[in-house]
Amino acid sequence: MPKLLINDTLYLRALEPEDLEVLYKWENDTDVWKFGSAISPYSKFALRQYIEDAQTDIFHSKQLRFMIVLHERETTVGTIDLYDFDALNSRCGVGIYIDPACRKNRYALQALNLLINYAFHFLKINQLYAVIPESNISSIKLFQSTGFSQSGVLQEWVSYDNEFENAIIVQKLKSDQ
Repeated sequence: MPKLLINDTLYLRALEPEDLEVLYKWENDTDVWKFGSAISPYSKFALRQYIEDAQTDIFHSKQLRFMIVLHERETTVGTIDLYDFDALNSRCGVGIYIDPACRKNRYALQALNLLINYAFHFLKINQLYAVIPESNISSIKLFQSTGFSQSGVLQEWVSYDNEFENAIIVQKLKSDQ
């Protein structure tokens, strides 16, 4: 396993067929749909196909998902993604999810730092960004704590429960490191 995807507490790994049940639970958690773009539940069939078809080549699939796994007990605590990869402009979006039972342990911070290092130093990406609903204060603080800075506000960008909410754009440039 490459040292750049691992620290003393956790590591990032590719999707495995054994991840089906936990992905099914997380992807169908309606409490977090408002923070993403999900509009309907995912079937186990669809998730099984996603796992089988998941490319580990970000240049081909334009995305790359990692499972966040604790060394202790080999427990999977979340996922972290690179998405909307744009090779021409050398940028990529970042998304992260930590199981509610595992939050407040700094796993998101550690995983995000590993992903930043991987993206900038191995993939040679120049810019990472995230689009975060204004109400998701913990995510905004997480990204800011790793050096992302707010670069804009998208007005009424996210719709949930028939109401619109602004979204914050945060960015981190390789040159900021």
